[in-house]
Amino acid sequence: MSDSLGVLDRYLTVWIGLAMVLGVAVGRFAPGAVEVLNAVTWHGTSLPIAVGLFVMIFPIMAEIDYERVPTVTRTARTEIALTLAFNWLIAPFVMYGLATTFLGGRPEFITGLILVGIAPCIAMVLIWNELAAGNQELCAVCVGVNSLLQIALFVPYAFLFLTVMRGTAVDVSMSLIAQMVGVFLGLPLILGYLTQKVAFGTIGREAYYGRLIPRISPLGLLGLLFTVVVMFALKGDYIVANPGEIVLIAVPLLIFFAGLWALAYGASALLGFSYTEGVSVAFTASSNNFELAIAVAVAVFGVASDVALATVVGPLIEVPVMLALVRVALVTKSRLFPESATVTSPVTGD
Repeated sequence: MSDSLGVLDRYLTVWIGLAMVLGVAVGRFAPGAVEVLNAVTWHGTSLPIAVGLFVMIFPIMAEIDYERVPTVTRTARTEIALTLAFNWLIAPFVMYGLATTFLGGRPEFITGLILVGIAPCIAMVLIWNELAAGNQELCAVCVGVNSLLQIALFVPYAFLFLTVMRGTAVDVSMSLIAQMVGVFLGLPLILGYLTQKVAFGTIGREAYYGRLIPRISPLGLLGLLFTVVVMFALKGDYIVANPGEIVLIAVPLLIFFAGLWALAYGASALLGFSYTEGVSVAFTASSNNFELAIAVAVAVFGVASDVALATVVGPLIEVPVMLALVRVALVTKSRLFPESATVTSPVTGD
């Protein structure tokens, strides 16, 4: 991401906070606006959120150096394996344990958090990795592998954790999962790749990265801010009216996101990964696909269910937590990864 984006990226923490406050205010005091935002949905996801996610992810996909992806895949097998181990062997069990421990009396909330825990992130993780100056090619490879595994494993994992272990029947089609992956990852990836290839053939590689990318990069942060406003607006009234339930759901989510990130970040340092690799592993290991979790919750349990509510709280907690962890990574990188070069932070401007 360009170092010269100016006030937008330098004060991103402030803008995220204002976006959350604005969203809650809109949800609380402008119900008509909320109705408009939620007028069109796709598998439970508001159309404005889908648009915001696309605008957020497209610039990142356009910036990835696709020529390096095969090399990264060959040379970073340990990093990729560690990420997948966290996503599929550790995270689901950690979320199950946290949900049943903190929400034992609220089975619907437990179900919602389990849906979040078995869906590794395939979209928003790219922007956290970008802000933390991680290895975007490595992150893209992990996201791609997770997308394929999600299509194959989400249904069996839902059956294991909800039907076998909880006695809750869940009927989810692989077609739904494939559609979610295609829309939220496939489309921006294809368009980003085509944009890069066309630009390389017209203006050249140097001009593409030197002039065009700095112009489109701010769209990613604008898409993030827009998405945050919409997410908080859609639940603003509920947040104000039921802060206790939001906090109840937030506690295990906070421990989940921060705990997994810390474990993956620390493990990466102990294994001798570089900072860019380690921070990519940490964010990929601890982020989740809230779009899929919300879609499944709405499709199976209904839009007004407590299961759907729990999945919606997921991104409300994940966004500020991940932004805070970006700061933690940039502050601690020289201590945990002493060989890493100085990285300019889009968040702090340091």
